[in-house]
Order: sequence, then structure tokens, then C-alpha cells
Amino acid sequence: MVAAFEREVRLLVKGWPTIPREYGGRRLKFFESGESVLVCGGVGAEAARRATEAVIVLYQPELVLSVGFAGALHPALKVGDIFSPRHVIDARDGSSVDTGTGCGVLVSGGTIAGVEQKRKLANSYGAQAVDMEAAAVARGAQARGVRFMAVKVISDEHDFAMPPMDRFVDANGRFRAGSFAIFAVLRPSLWSRVIQLGSSSAKASRALYAELEGYIRGSKKPEVSEPQSHPISKVIH
Repeated sequence: MVAAFEREVRLLVKGWPTIPREYGGRRLKFFESGESVLVCGGVGAEAARRATEAVIVLYQPELVLSVGFAGALHPALKVGDIFSPRHVIDARDGSSVDTGTGCGVLVSGGTIAGVEQKRKLANSYGAQAVDMEAAAVARGAQARGVRFMAVKVISDEHDFAMPPMDRFVDANGRFRAGSFAIFAVLRPSLWSRVIQLGSSSAKASRALYAELEGYIRGSKKPEVSEPQSHPISKVIH
């Protein structure tokens, strides 16, 4: 499993042994439990690509999952809903990966999407949700012949105005939470949105934990199906 932030998956990896390992001159923290391993690579395509390559080379998995938070592009998707897309599109070049399972479309953008950008992505790609990493994880898995799928949870709805967080992501994909906290504290106009985002993130994290636990225990298994069109009502789990 490849995630961006540890806080997205903290409930899942609580108690898992932590194994620091180096790959490509970078030190990454891997969480291991039985036949499962999870790495938090950081925010954005490049961080996700590095983490995906590392986990494949070091662990030789049969399946790579891009897991974590996503923003809703469709009003039917609410905070805490699980979204496993059939297609993952890279907004940088329009390339698409068919996961062979799930339904709907996830688009990976280059920035944290605000309300207007969400509207444009939904119209341009017919997508129901947006993230920043899944397309890079898919491409990395595909390059090495490893099966890929995405399991995302909605952390912000289609009309939620995200605080300005992009400027606090550094070149290595790390989110400078302390700097953002200082920035937000000094701007009362952001307080309600930051509080709402924190509450939504906690709800999303709990839902993702329950979903991924099912995969790890074996009670949930991806089913490969033929490409088909799915209405939004069938996208929501």
C-alpha cells in the first residue's frame, strides 16, 4: 500500500512494526504486518512514484494499492465514502489506467484542488473524485508488471473550499504542518474551514481503516470485470 500522509492511515498501522529502509538515496519508513506492507511516500506524483518504485523493488508485491484521501467531484459522494475507481486518469497528460476492478473515475491532479478546479476536473474527465498520487502509483506498478488498484476515502466534498495548503508542501512531498498551523492561527477567516477539515479527515481515516482491514483480513477481495459504464449511484460503497 502506498499512501501520502501517515495521518491518513494511522489507525491501520497502529502497532505495526516500523522498518526504516533506504532506496534511491532516500530513507523511507515502511510499516509491516504479515503479508502486508505500507509506505507513506509524501504528497504529489513524484513522491508517490519514488515510494511505489521502492516498495516494489524491496518487497516484490503481487498487488500495489494507492490508498488515502480524495476530494469529491460529484455531490453524491460524501465525507467517509469509500471510492475504488475502475479508471485512474493523470491530469498532467490525460493518460488512463484501467484497474480491472471497481467503478467510476479518479483523476490525479498536480495541486490540492479547490472548488473551481474540482468543477473543471469533473467536466473535463467525467471523474467522480480527485487525488494527487494514484496515477503515479498506477504508472509505477504498470512499469514493473505489478497489478494495481486504488482504495480512496472522501475527505472533502465537492463544494468544500480548501484552505491554501499547497504552499506548505516542500520539494520532497512533505507537508509542513507546523508552518501551516501558524499561518492558519493568524487568519481567523480560516478557522472554521480548518476545524471542519480536521473533523472530516478524522471521519475519513476511520472509514478507510475499516475498508483496508477488510482487504488485509481477506474478507474483501477485488473482482476483475469487463470494462463498462457505471452510474454514480453504483460508485458509492
